[in-house]
Amino acid sequence: MAWGGARSQSFATFLILCPTSFFLGILFSLFPYDYPLLWTASTPTEANFLSAENHLRFLHASPPIIARILHIVIAVGLLGFFIKLYRPSESNMLFDGASLVLYMCGFVVYMANIVKGLRVVSSGKYDVELVEGELGVGNRGTNPGDGNPLGRNDSLKVLSASNTILALVLVGVLVLQAGQWYAERKQIQETEQMEKENVIAGKGSAATQRTGGGKKKL
Repeated sequence: MAWGGARSQSFATFLILCPTSFFLGILFSLFPYDYPLLWTASTPTEANFLSAENHLRFLHASPPIIARILHIVIAVGLLGFFIKLYRPSESNMLFDGASLVLYMCGFVVYMANIVKGLRVVSSGKYDVELVEGELGVGNRGTNPGDGNPLGRNDSLKVLSASNTILALVLVGVLVLQAGQWYAERKQIQETEQMEKENVIAGKGSAATQRTGGGKKKL
């Protein structure tokens, strides 16, 4: 069994589930803005793009304490994984290891797409921001407007798609944690059933021995 026994495992699971559910709640609050951009058959209107853009700018302009709380919640989830994966059992390696991979994939999506996208939307300079990012990774000689940079509407759609990807990743974390709980529950039930069968078999063997002993005395 991993460090701390069943109680620490339950507490660590709590530390994982709470941040994951918290992030899903945030993404759900963004869904009314993402839905018209990605999930409707009709073409998004300018009002849809403007509504999403204004909301994202409002989020990016939030006080620094909001971002700090968000990052603390991310760290709490990582702490839960570290507790569960310290001296891990086979179940921890399988379910918690896969959950940690998904959690880190979500973190990469958040840092690479969502944070950068919020900065671009807040500045309003979509082409310039994209080119600066390309120069930062070594594509020299690129000027604003060269190639096919993402415009305003495409950038907002990419942000909405990133929210969807992040939501799917976080749902995967919850599914894996639920799968671990179910597997451990079934294992406990099977162990208890085997113990009961062993007890019954032991009583039957003892009764047989007593019966055999009585016949010999006769």
